Amino acid sequence: MTEVKLAVLGGSGAGKSALAVRFLTRRFIGEYASNAECIYTKHLCLDGRQIHLEIYDPCSQPQRGKLSLTDELHWADGFIIVYDISDRASFAFAKALLYRIRESHIGACKKMVESSLFLVGNKQDLCHMREVGWDEGQKLAMDNKCQFCELSAAEHCQEVMAMFTKVLRNITSNFKVKEKRRPSGSKSMAKLINNVFGKRRKSV
Repeated sequence: MTEVKLAVLGGSGAGKSALAVRFLTRRFIGEYASNAECIYTKHLCLDGRQIHLEIYDPCSQPQRGKLSLTDELHWADGFIIVYDISDRASFAFAKALLYRIRESHIGACKKMVESSLFLVGNKQDLCHMREVGWDEGQKLAMDNKCQFCELSAAEHCQEVMAMFTKVLRNITSNFKVKEKRRPSGSKSMAKLINNVFGKRRKSV
């Protein structure tokens, strides 16, 4: 069983929870409590490989102030950064998140970091209220050497499924070229992360 830990990050109202739940259950739920973080867990089979997936969905992150992301950066194998195409502030926040993640991985293998990052412009169904152009999202992704797509968690179930599947394939392919995913002696860090992220777990 391969364990994969995925963090879905973004500003308040960008649709992080909607995307995660759409992938895990194929259902769309428009409203979520924004004051509670949780980890969704699911067993699935990908390309013949059994995977135990954990998706970290934080409570709404402040769009102002310093981004530490310390726990997320140690915990996650990959990141999906979400912004709302009808909210330019959420796009600016996504840009700051990408910068923080890449900055923290300067000493790591760049190709592994890049393939584990995915930028998502959500709420494509609100094109009539668009504040962020597709070309802007594409340029931000190219500047950060990560993958990019625009979709709608509300309307594009297959696109959401395909995006998450692509991320998982990239992460698991990275595992194949690593002898060990994390250094030995990391039990204290694992315990710390569990204390931080283990408060609310939902099996889907």
